[in-house]
Amino acid sequence: MKRIQTMKRRAQAGFTLIELMIVVAIIGILAAVALPAYQQYTKKAKMSEVILAASACRTNITEVYQSASGSVPAANAWGCESASQTSKYVLSVVTDDVGKITVTATGFNDAAIDGQKIDLVPYKDAANPMAGAGDAGKQVFKWTCGPSTSNPMPTTYLPGSCRG
Repeated sequence: MKRIQTMKRRAQAGFTLIELMIVVAIIGILAAVALPAYQQYTKKAKMSEVILAASACRTNITEVYQSASGSVPAANAWGCESASQTSKYVLSVVTDDVGKITVTATGFNDAAIDGQKIDLVPYKDAANPMAGAGDAGKQVFKWTCGPSTSNPMPTTYLPGSCRG
């Protein structure tokens, strides 16, 4: 009788090799699914810095439009541009003659992102973008954010607030 009780105690002492292998396999499957999702998430988080780089320029252009009387600056003369790298993830910030801001991304070590561009466009009403000197003195109705027309940033990497 004592021998049976001793065998029962040994049988309950730990996990079997099969049980441990099942746990390791489950962890491996979860990691295989979670790792790509995490990498996508970190790229989107870094992309928010690229969008943030344009916010100072957006404020500048909005103020110029609202306070201007008859004229607006030429391309790259709004006072907020940078042709050189401004941060780890922003290669350049440029503007055109109507105030469209184009930000170029860098530093992601991903060919699908590095060198790609995002545009922020000021609108005078719900459907029409600002048109330059003709809109001087008017209020900017809204800003739209999205992939540029040249070297467009894939929308999968853009934050939800920057998809048009």
